[in-house]
Amino acid sequence: MKKVINFVLLAASMTAGMVSTSHANELDALLKQVKADRVSEAKLDKKREAEFLSERADKQSLLATAKKDLANENARNKRLTKEYAANDITISQKVVELDNATGTLGEMFGVSRAAAANAFGQITTSIVSAEFPDRGSDLNRIANSKAIPALEDLEELWFALQTEMTESGKISQFSSSVTNLDGSKSTETITRIGAFNLVSSNGYLTYNDEVGQVQPLPKQPAGYISETASNFFNTSSGYTAVYVDPSRGGILSLETRKKTLEEFFHEGKEVGYAITVLLIIGCLIALERLIVLGGMSAKIKAQEKNLDKPNENNPLGRLLKVFYDNQSADAETLELKLDEAILRETPKVDRGVNLIKMFAAIAPLMGLLGTVIGMIMTFQTITLFGTGDPKIMAGNISLALVTTALGLICALPLILIHSIVAGKSKSVLQKLDEQSAGLIAAIAEKGSK
Repeated sequence: MKKVINFVLLAASMTAGMVSTSHANELDALLKQVKADRVSEAKLDKKREAEFLSERADKQSLLATAKKDLANENARNKRLTKEYAANDITISQKVVELDNATGTLGEMFGVSRAAAANAFGQITTSIVSAEFPDRGSDLNRIANSKAIPALEDLEELWFALQTEMTESGKISQFSSSVTNLDGSKSTETITRIGAFNLVSSNGYLTYNDEVGQVQPLPKQPAGYISETASNFFNTSSGYTAVYVDPSRGGILSLETRKKTLEEFFHEGKEVGYAITVLLIIGCLIALERLIVLGGMSAKIKAQEKNLDKPNENNPLGRLLKVFYDNQSADAETLELKLDEAILRETPKVDRGVNLIKMFAAIAPLMGLLGTVIGMIMTFQTITLFGTGDPKIMAGNISLALVTTALGLICALPLILIHSIVAGKSKSVLQKLDEQSAGLIAAIAEKGSK
């Protein structure tokens, strides 16, 4: 037993010796690693320190350069300040010298520049520039120049004013590009009447000074004005009348804004259209009645020449046939028969006459209806938008007035037409009454004998 214990102790001591030896080796390796790391870190720190010192030297160099540049700029600033002050003094001296040199001519130069500015505005907007473009460049330069105008500039101003004055008294014809309302361009022959109007075969033209283009008017003025323009353009010799706008386009522009009869008519809207339909129907009925009654009158006149042979194609012939068919009857019976025949013919003769009269009475009432509708719409517009802008109410007021005018325009011819047609129908019926009375008188004479 004792030997066994000794063996165990011996084994334990050997194991402890082996562990101690291994732990010592690891510590030596760690020590070496720490020493190696210390050396590498020292090298890295030295490298970083060298880089920092190098960058510090660069920063110092940049700082020195910046300070040098600042000093140079300060010196340049002082030098320029002195030069500016010296130049300012020189300019003041030169201004005084210029004033002394120009003397009273300064006022003349100011007037010339003002005259150039006025002439530039007048010439660029003149229709003469349509024939002679680019006339205002020199005048604009003179008007905006700060230098004293030279003799050539004053002559240029003189020539421009003289040209405008001379051309304003001429009638000239030239070819120019015309920009149409749809944007297309065409070359047309244009007649210029002084500085007042441009005329072509299509009527009056206008000159747009903003874009430097000749353009047709948005709408030609009234027909009698446009007709004189066309006649004037097409006249090659002699004298002809033409309307000239002394305001250089102002009056002509107002003329183009006036409404035509067609535009006034369409302002009547539905009521106006209904009144027009009444007028058309009434005129058609009157035309038909005039044709029919005219034919009846012609046939009656032909029948009057041959009373012995009645023709049933006319009222008198039918009346005579009744007479000849009842000759054997007494006068009273024959009178009743003839009155009956006349009554049968009366609706054919009077057909449509009362309808024309009714249309003549209805038309003013419809016009009054349109007036009431227009006033109602006007008051509604005033309620919504107030009375600040009269243009808002103009359309409804036009409806009120135009329908009244249309009603009267419709009624007046219908009344006249009704009178004519009624006279024709009465003339036919009077002929029948006369012939009927004559036939009865003849029968009565025979009976008395």
